[in-house]
Amino acid sequence: MVIRENISLKGYNTFGIEARARYFIEITSVDMLRQALQLVGYPPIFVLSGGSNILLTDNLDALVLHLNIKGISVLWEDAGQVVIRAMAGENWHGLVQWALDKGYGGLENLSLIPGNTGTAPIQNIGAYGVELKDVFESCLAMDVADGKLVAFTKEDCAFGYRDSFFKNEGKGRFIITSVNLKLTKGKHQLHTDYGAIQAAIEAMGCQAPGVREVSEAVIAIRKSKLPDPKELGNSGSFFKNPVISREAYEQLKSRFPEAPVYQVSEEQYKVPAGWLIEQCGFKGKRFGAAGIHKDQALVLVNYGQASGREILDLARAIQRKVASTFHIEIEPEVNIIGSDF
Repeated sequence: MVIRENISLKGYNTFGIEARARYFIEITSVDMLRQALQLVGYPPIFVLSGGSNILLTDNLDALVLHLNIKGISVLWEDAGQVVIRAMAGENWHGLVQWALDKGYGGLENLSLIPGNTGTAPIQNIGAYGVELKDVFESCLAMDVADGKLVAFTKEDCAFGYRDSFFKNEGKGRFIITSVNLKLTKGKHQLHTDYGAIQAAIEAMGCQAPGVREVSEAVIAIRKSKLPDPKELGNSGSFFKNPVISREAYEQLKSRFPEAPVYQVSEEQYKVPAGWLIEQCGFKGKRFGAAGIHKDQALVLVNYGQASGREILDLARAIQRKVASTFHIEIEPEVNIIGSDF
């Protein structure tokens, strides 16, 4: 196990923010992770995965553990279903493509989501009408206190909208090492009625789409709306879509009849955060090296040398404007990481 010092994290976060780690270890096995947790005489531990859902606002006075444990295997299968295990360091989109190559269904709508598999349950990642919880079977996570592996069922994970046990009671207590997913081998249930998926499939000239075609449609849509982090630093959707009460919905509609709102329960409604931000005039605006993407108001971008503080200041300005205009609070989906993380 090699412990490195004063390491730049610019290449380890998709925003491309320059921040440095006091100490850094590349974790390539579960045993190595356990050994790293037992080290003494070092600052607090910070676990870094794909770096796709974080905004670094300071250097980290931490022992950064870069979780890079690889491996995909089949645990169980029958004629119609298969349970696979993916280790935490596997790239998420790479896992989706692996499943599609095997003819497995269930992940196609989650194509091209940035990040690694180990963080997928933390956020309960989702896109185009599908969430991780829809295919989640269980996961293994290491207890930071004693290094023991603990199995978590779907119920244990308490999944919510971009939320889970690991973002709340379990935050800082457990490190996910592998994820088990239950996928279909045939008679796939396709989800093509969300957003522009059906239109994208038709544009491809496909009359009988399968999981591969759904994935290709999702990839095309995402590429048309979202910038490639390798070309323009970003972390995907920066804000969650707010869920408001019936009373707040009625007030919103009385003032802004054109507002797109989606009912999620008898008393709750979801408002697209991108629409709120766009109506406030932020879409496509640039503030120094920080800005809002021209095609998607939900995406904050780093045009070059923006600091994490500059991105955060812009995010807070957007929050204040949306709150004053619509009386709706929008929350970051991205995790804000400072010196005290």
